[in-house]
Amino acid sequence: MPNIHHELLIGASAEKIYHALTSEEGLSGWWTPGVKTKPELDSIARFPFGPDYFKEMKITELKPSRLVKWTCLKGAEEWVGTHFSFELIEGDKQSLTKSRPELQGQIEQQKNFDKGTLLIFHHDDWKEYTPMFAECSYTWGQFMKSIKLFCETGKGTPYPNQHSIEP
Repeated sequence: MPNIHHELLIGASAEKIYHALTSEEGLSGWWTPGVKTKPELDSIARFPFGPDYFKEMKITELKPSRLVKWTCLKGAEEWVGTHFSFELIEGDKQSLTKSRPELQGQIEQQKNFDKGTLLIFHHDDWKEYTPMFAECSYTWGQFMKSIKLFCETGKGTPYPNQHSIEP
């Protein structure tokens, strides 16, 4: 099955990123405004995308400052039944470079980087490669940039501005 996978370094604590992944304020600040959620296992989070469309995710795993997992219950047909995970690995410049040498470029470009968090994102279990899969992979990349901006500066680029070139 096709899977979407992104890894990015965020110059913020795992605790701050976890809050951005589990709170209404955080999710609205980087993904889509008007999120309704509670950071509780087996609860349903609702993500509106415009007045007539929304996605619903069941929260299937929560490990504070380490892991968030969802399963899509409602949304575009190709999304239903797919799974999401956000893994957080906090570290300093030296430990992250040693454990993940592929991050060196991100680490070198991170301003004033002493400690940060690696966010490992998966959107898994798509049925097949389709034009929607390709578009979603690209758009998730935009949302990863948005969560990075949100956690580092306090201002992300949530829907409907995720493709904007302005920060």
